[in-house]
Amino acid sequence: MLKPLRHPGALAVTLAAAGVLMVTMGTRQSLGLFLSPINSSTGLGMASISLAMAVAQFTWGAIQPLAGAAADRWGPRPVLIAGIVLLALGNALTPLMGSSWGLVFSLGLLAAIGSGAGSFSVLIGAAAQRLPKAARGTASGVINAGGSLGQFVFAPLAQLLIQVQGWMGAMYSLAVITLLALPLVGQLTRGQPARHDAVEGADAGLRATLRGALGDRSYLLLHAGFFTCGFHIAFLVTHLPTEVDLCGLPASVASWSLALIGLSNIVGSLWVGHLVGHHRSKMILALMYGSRALLVLVYLLLPREPWVFYLFAIGLGLTWLATVPPTAALVGKLFGVRYLGTLFGMTLLSHQIGGFLGAWLGGLAITRLGDYTWMWWADIALAALAALLNLPIREARVVPLAASAAEGR
Repeated sequence: MLKPLRHPGALAVTLAAAGVLMVTMGTRQSLGLFLSPINSSTGLGMASISLAMAVAQFTWGAIQPLAGAAADRWGPRPVLIAGIVLLALGNALTPLMGSSWGLVFSLGLLAAIGSGAGSFSVLIGAAAQRLPKAARGTASGVINAGGSLGQFVFAPLAQLLIQVQGWMGAMYSLAVITLLALPLVGQLTRGQPARHDAVEGADAGLRATLRGALGDRSYLLLHAGFFTCGFHIAFLVTHLPTEVDLCGLPASVASWSLALIGLSNIVGSLWVGHLVGHHRSKMILALMYGSRALLVLVYLLLPREPWVFYLFAIGLGLTWLATVPPTAALVGKLFGVRYLGTLFGMTLLSHQIGGFLGAWLGGLAITRLGDYTWMWWADIALAALAALLNLPIREARVVPLAASAAEGR
């Protein structure tokens, strides 16, 4: 499955990018565990705190095309370093904030800008420009798995830190841990970008490429499907701990559920990264979105027991962030990799507009309705719609891996 990464230097670049994403995504995807402790400590209310986390979802997406464009122009090193430092700073300042607007500033802006600058658009773009074409699908799967490993490691770690140090001490600890990703930036950016694929032709420039992309029907359909992915993930990562609490179950069920999502997504990401080299990405995405609709429906029909949450988490994890490799692959197929950081960043912005709504509307639902019933049904409808929207996307049949490898030499 990892055979395409045997190209000299490919594995080192890929693992460095995966390591950075492990830290930035692991920290970000564990924030839902802080929602209840922050509310108990500050009395700000679930809706207010959910708003800060919803702003974080949107900001994380909004920074992606800007960070990608900066990396495409000046290189990924300064963008990644700035992102890691801002993420650490945002976490460190959060315990000092005593108002909802303070949380919006520290978590919703600083930490989110930092984690976004050190996330998919910059990392996958930097790796793709340093790898042969045949290795990119597998590499994106491995990088994505790094983010999932971060969730598996950081969710129980954050819960343990909250129990031992309190939520404030846990935030300070996460700030320090975040800085450990800085040495990996040097490894990722050590080599120079490879020449671009011949099929991409002359460089039309970022502005012209972006204008053409925004008028492309397939690109817009891809955005619409990824919007649903953001809604789904943000709703769950923010509100699953509260859902567990509503069922009268201990907080450990929530932390281990989030960890299991991350663990199973390692398998899902690696497998999907492999599939991208053999099957059309739009079909992979349609199947994943459709499976989510069915999985949530089954969850609603089952009793709320710990084993149900654990099985639900494993099922979710298989497609959790595994949508990233085929989505990035589609953007690369449509427009090449020269401006992949920017163009995939725009796709991630669509993802996080959905993420903003998933986190925020979840907070409104629990505050005004007392449970998440309508959110679950909205999630099912959107996932089914996303599966259908991916089918008309323009995508040629996949070139056999051997031929693709020869082309990338």
